[in-house]
Amino acid sequence: MKGVAVLVLRRIGSAAIVLLLVSAIVFTISSLLPGDAASEMLGQSATPQAVAALRAKMGLNEPAPVRYAHWLGGLLRGDPGVSLADNLPVATLVASRLPKSLLLAGLTAAFATPLALALGILAAVRRDSAIDRALSLATLSMVAVPEFLVATLLVLLFAVKLRWLPSITIVPEHPSLWSFLRGYLLPVLTLTFGVVAQMARMTRAAVIDQLRQPYAEMARLKGLSPARVVLVHALPNAAGPIVNAVALSLSYLLGGAIIVETIFNYPGIASLMVDAVTSRDMPLLQACAMIFCAGYMILVLVADIAAILANPRLRG
Repeated sequence: MKGVAVLVLRRIGSAAIVLLLVSAIVFTISSLLPGDAASEMLGQSATPQAVAALRAKMGLNEPAPVRYAHWLGGLLRGDPGVSLADNLPVATLVASRLPKSLLLAGLTAAFATPLALALGILAAVRRDSAIDRALSLATLSMVAVPEFLVATLLVLLFAVKLRWLPSITIVPEHPSLWSFLRGYLLPVLTLTFGVVAQMARMTRAAVIDQLRQPYAEMARLKGLSPARVVLVHALPNAAGPIVNAVALSLSYLLGGAIIVETIFNYPGIASLMVDAVTSRDMPLLQACAMIFCAGYMILVLVADIAAILANPRLRG
């Protein structure tokens, strides 16, 4: 177990170093965007003197290393700065949007994970059968289709053609169960489309790998039913790889959320980031980008730790 603890600590240290490097990349790339908040706020008719005065007031004239050091220090203290466009603390703006994005991600995970696991296990149990081939074809097709196309097709079908669901996500402050489901169904289905495909394929591979092990063959020779072999013997031993698959698949939500929130006008952190790009609000843009990067790193870290704990040689 000492070796496991060392490996886990190394993974955590590596993740922290990667996040530090990512912060420098995020700051550099966002600084290279054409225009800035001063020119966006004043408009095209502003004089160069007015733009220069506002840039100085906002601290945009300071050297890039100085601005990066101030920003990183504030980020480590939990103070990512003040929005240049809204003149509000970035933390306040993020706090108003982040719970909504987490709710959308949580709903998608709660719906997609059991579905993907069931499909992956079914495909593994019935491998090389017509069901397995059909599921493999379906999941490959789902992976190949981009999120914006899925969202567009769902809107055309359920919002335009059938008129069952709204084309944008509008949820009242105190919604009923039906209005809540109607508001979230389309964005959740769009995100589920890609998550289920990846998770099901990885789950199938993990379960098949365990079913090929000698202990699974011995259980079958003893006359145990296929369901018992899978649920009692193979699935517990595949838990580590499956957790790894779930964590890596859910990291897809972070990228897909940007497109989905924009298409469905969902007031989450991704749409806030898009607004920050439009207004050249660098502190807000950088904070949103770091949230996405940190979320992705956490999920990858969970996947790595699950793989370490699933290794029987390390557990021994």
